Amino acid sequence: MHFITTWTFKPEHAKDVSQRFLDTGGTPPEGITLIGRWHDVSSGRGFSIVETDDPIAISKWCHQWYDLLSFEIIPVVDDKQLSVILGG
Repeated sequence: MHFITTWTFKPEHAKDVSQRFLDTGGTPPEGITLIGRWHDVSSGRGFSIVETDDPIAISKWCHQWYDLLSFEIIPVVDDKQLSVILGG
């Protein structure tokens, strides 16, 4: 299953967020495939698209950052999956 994860951080956390990213690379744990990640540096937000069938893994990944970032995790479907949902 694919998920869009969005995050934001407050300006006062910018240095801590930057340092943790440099230290860890923001690498997701085993069980999550990172499709892509994009950053809006000027606003302190970004998003990624990941694939996983393990809700615990994605929750653990976000939990590693929740002291600095606020998250929204959105499950998404592709066109083929939408067609099935719509009865096509």
